[in-house]
Amino acid sequence: MHAITVIYEDDALLAVSKPEGVPTIPSVRGGISALELLESERGRKLFVVHRLDKAVSGALIFAKTADSHRTLNRIFMERTADKFYAAILCGHPRAESGLIDAPLRQFGSGRTGVDLEKGKPCRTEYQLLGAEGDFSLVRVRLITGRRHQIRAHFFSEGAPIAGDLRYGDRAGQSCFPRLLLHSWRIRFNHGGTPLEITAPLPESFLAGARELGLGSYLESF
Repeated sequence: MHAITVIYEDDALLAVSKPEGVPTIPSVRGGISALELLESERGRKLFVVHRLDKAVSGALIFAKTADSHRTLNRIFMERTADKFYAAILCGHPRAESGLIDAPLRQFGSGRTGVDLEKGKPCRTEYQLLGAEGDFSLVRVRLITGRRHQIRAHFFSEGAPIAGDLRYGDRAGQSCFPRLLLHSWRIRFNHGGTPLEITAPLPESFLAGARELGLGSYLESF
């Protein structure tokens, strides 16, 4: 297991870079979570502000007190935090930049999909940074934050995220060493001051980009 790296810390919050393969919170499937690891290392309770899927790497924030937990929860629930991701797609987006505005709902299988009647409003902005062959590198900004939102939105556009075993052709997706989705940057107002939390792209993501011929487009991160 790769180490969990601390990006930023103060009296109110702890921001880390979570490696892929580690769940944010304890899972019924077993395996130690980022929350458990950090609480064990520090000998104190931490509070979950938001979550990343187990297969997703990158910036993750925990609150250190109940008061800061309430404040940070409000920031994330009111969508005043800007959340940016890096993703490699199997395919190409419809335009160089755009907004995917499609309601999503969770199905019993654990998958999330577009449902125009029963889905909850979901909006994902993206910018194409480069494309080679059948693959694209995009920078993504989450406007809403539903479960599997980025994964389900790009799948619905016919360009699933590379390495996604849940969305897309499983046989084709299994050739990638990981899900090529990374929580790159979170930006919000913290105690009256702008705070920017950035998790550099890990080597596992960089190697995947280079192997697909997208290495020259990584300068944007």
